[in-house]
Amino acid sequence: MPNRPARPDRSAFRLFRPIATRWLDNDAYGHVNNVHYYSYFDTAVNGWLIEKGLLAIGESPVIGLVVETGCTYFESVAFPDMLEAGIAVTHLGRSSVRYRIGIFKAGVENAAAQGHFVHVYVDRTTQRPVEIPPETRAVLSELIRAFR
Repeated sequence: MPNRPARPDRSAFRLFRPIATRWLDNDAYGHVNNVHYYSYFDTAVNGWLIEKGLLAIGESPVIGLVVETGCTYFESVAFPDMLEAGIAVTHLGRSSVRYRIGIFKAGVENAAAQGHFVHVYVDRTTQRPVEIPPETRAVLSELIRAFR
């Protein structure tokens, strides 16, 4: 594949979060099914936003909605592997943020998968795009890493 991204290592990410695989993540082929990686991305990013006090799931007046996501797979993972999700911000716009996420087997240097995840910040009620709140922008800025 001519445009296949290079397999990243841990230096491509600013933050790591643990992800536990579950029995139900495995498919008939004995590895984590591709759909679960998208759940891992969502769990890693939103868990971090909640911990930072930037997202109250049922209450925040401004929320990030996923408008784009994708994933490239480099090797299989399977239950009961313990995983780590590396997170970096590769673009911080007026109302959107693009995350780069690597899924790593715990302690392994190279990613088993790499994905991207774009949030557009919207008013919860109107669902119309709004500027990223200043406190959120400041925290997201800490994760900026140039895409390599």
